[in-house]
Amino acid sequence: MKELIRNGVFMRLFLATVCSQLASTIGAMAFAFYMLDRFSSQPAYASIAEMLYSAPTVFVFLFIGVLADRFDRKKIAENTGWIRTGLSLCMLGALAAGVWLPVIFLILFVRAGVTKFYAPAETAMIQGILKEDQYVKASGLNQSVFGVFMLFGTGIGAFVYHTVGIKGAVIIDTVGFLLTALLIRSLKLPVEVTLPNGKQPLSSLNMRSVWGDFSVGFRYIFSRKLLIALISGFALFGLINGSFAILPMLTMKYHLAPDNYQLYASLFSVFLGIGFLAGSALGSMLIDKFKMHQVLIACVLVSGLIALVLGFVASPWIYLILILVMGIILAPLNIVIGGWLPKLVEPSKMGRVSAWIDPIMMAGQTLMLGLIAWLYPSRFTLLGLYLFIAVLLLLTFVIYIFTLPRFVREEEGAARIDRKGTAVETGL
Repeated sequence: MKELIRNGVFMRLFLATVCSQLASTIGAMAFAFYMLDRFSSQPAYASIAEMLYSAPTVFVFLFIGVLADRFDRKKIAENTGWIRTGLSLCMLGALAAGVWLPVIFLILFVRAGVTKFYAPAETAMIQGILKEDQYVKASGLNQSVFGVFMLFGTGIGAFVYHTVGIKGAVIIDTVGFLLTALLIRSLKLPVEVTLPNGKQPLSSLNMRSVWGDFSVGFRYIFSRKLLIALISGFALFGLINGSFAILPMLTMKYHLAPDNYQLYASLFSVFLGIGFLAGSALGSMLIDKFKMHQVLIACVLVSGLIALVLGFVASPWIYLILILVMGIILAPLNIVIGGWLPKLVEPSKMGRVSAWIDPIMMAGQTLMLGLIAWLYPSRFTLLGLYLFIAVLLLLTFVIYIFTLPRFVREEEGAARIDRKGTAVETGL
């Protein structure tokens, strides 16, 4: 971990990502509170607002990974910061002018679409500036900080909203995205990291080439059974993420604590954040003692059982304690996935593989938020939603337990054969 902290390039990139995520978290939660307060009798609006953060993936997924592999990754990440800063200022003006709500929704939609281009570029740059044995440590550090801003993000979002209003939250958004752009601009990276496939003219970007690159990512994934197994679970994780993006807030407002839902919704992020912090330390120890696929399978199983119990809880405090335990379990799961994928994917293909992961997750998340907005509370009960999440997690557990151990053995066997072949060629 000390090596990561001493790596100035990694730390600035890391801080840029923290600023981006923290700004998005605060703004998103404050906007959800704003929707629930202004349209209390129409909970669908809060779900729609959350859905706008994931829906843009459907429209930009073809270009996300292609741009990260074909063009300057540093400039892509930096420009997402500048563009989001400008869009946040537009949103601030729209709120001040009291414009038609769909206009604000449109700005949220476009800003979320721009955000989707940041992660593949950032992930690909990390892969270029770190050694392979540092990937899991970097993933663990990301989860620790993710727990910190989950711990404070929703609480700060709620505090800002109730002290200076939605406009104050948007101002924080603007500052966070501005810092992201400035930190990325300050990076000094070699060409092989920012342009691993060489410099290409903008004219090379057309639908035929874009679809060709996207197809390369598809074929690369389906040539590796372990990658297929991992990515198949992302579709289910997307549905689960969509549920938890809005479900705790709906649970507090309409079931467990209707008179103090804002307080308990903020405490939800605090308890989940504490869980993530504790789970990040636990994850590192588990990965040292067990294989990564074993940790992943166990975490998915326990998460499914907790989700099942959450549907029957009648006390907000018991709910929060279970969420803390859920955070402890989810952190090692995320560390495994974040540290495992860079080991399985060639650096030149990372953008194109990421281009498949994000839309798969976001499509699931958008679908789930759309279903909640449409069916809750008329046809979908809160208990039904929790049971659905539990079934999805347990289904993921079944998929993984029957595929991951076998595919890991095959991957390790192929790696040993490659090493032997390399040794023969080099005469070692």
